[in-house]
Amino acid sequence: MTLETTLAAIAPADEQAMSAARDLQARLTKPAGSLGLLEDVSVRLAGLSGACPPPLPEPAAIAVFAGDHGVHAQGVTPWPQEVTAQMVANFVAGGAVINAFARQVGASLMVVDVGVAIPLHGGDNLLDANVRRGTRDLSAEPAMTTDEARAALEVGISVAGALIDGGAKCLLTGDMGIANTTPAAALIAAFTGADPAVVTGRGTGIDDETHARKIAVIEAALDRHAPDPAEPLATLAAVGGLEHAALAGFILGAAARRVPVIVDGVIAGSAAVVAAAFAPDAVVAMVAGHRSAEPGATVALAHLGLTPLLDLGLRLGEGTGAALALPIVAGAVRVLHDVATFDSAGVSEK
Repeated sequence: MTLETTLAAIAPADEQAMSAARDLQARLTKPAGSLGLLEDVSVRLAGLSGACPPPLPEPAAIAVFAGDHGVHAQGVTPWPQEVTAQMVANFVAGGAVINAFARQVGASLMVVDVGVAIPLHGGDNLLDANVRRGTRDLSAEPAMTTDEARAALEVGISVAGALIDGGAKCLLTGDMGIANTTPAAALIAAFTGADPAVVTGRGTGIDDETHARKIAVIEAALDRHAPDPAEPLATLAAVGGLEHAALAGFILGAAARRVPVIVDGVIAGSAAVVAAAFAPDAVVAMVAGHRSAEPGATVALAHLGLTPLLDLGLRLGEGTGAALALPIVAGAVRVLHDVATFDSAGVSEK
């Protein structure tokens, strides 16, 4: 699907299905509201699917989108750029944290090279969809052309469609890219209006000097490009990353197919903000897996009106927080399928 046909397929939540889910929650053998946020999740997913109960979110599929960043040259991280390619190889070999978590929760894992600087060797779960070998330096020029940003968006849309066609009932966002918290913070600032100093975190654990440099780089980029949040493609191209664009497309692709997508940390959060700028109704498909320790993640989730399911101090990326949240999302839906009502169980109500 193209970007335009995907956006045209995204629709609001089904209010009738949401009403039915709220009514069913009220009749289940438990005190009203006693499952807290899980009840909200089940109602949202009913609205997404247009059915009560909604489909169980299984099997689930994780897609880890990888890219490199020209802004790395500005010293925003001490990690060498080649670590991106090395970690992709680790994902393919099954040795990363996300591989362990995927095995734990029974999710499949696909790794997508959408913008890695170093050409990668193949693997059964590695998709070569490289749009260009890393972005340009967003502090000096637009990170991407609008054609490149569109191409990366459509990589994400295509991956979402392929996974859903393969049977996935829930998608999970993953990312890898040294220096990718810099464009993430720039995107969040651009689309929410937040101060770059508020949304810029320490990424992989940078020192005070590097953190100050990172904030200054983002401020300079926003001053240079003056991105307009009403023009999401141009804004994404100016200060985003290839994996951010692909993740935004992945989220839009899930929303167009009415399949839930569990959003991971700050990289995915920035992509979710981009997706919502393209199609506000895409938020219906999003479930916030966790609250990243990166400050921009909290700003992004507040902008989207999403409440995270977990708050564990994670700041790894890869899709790790989304994977940990998957059983919670499945449990929220399972309640609507399996729990008896007061009438059917012969339990007295108050």
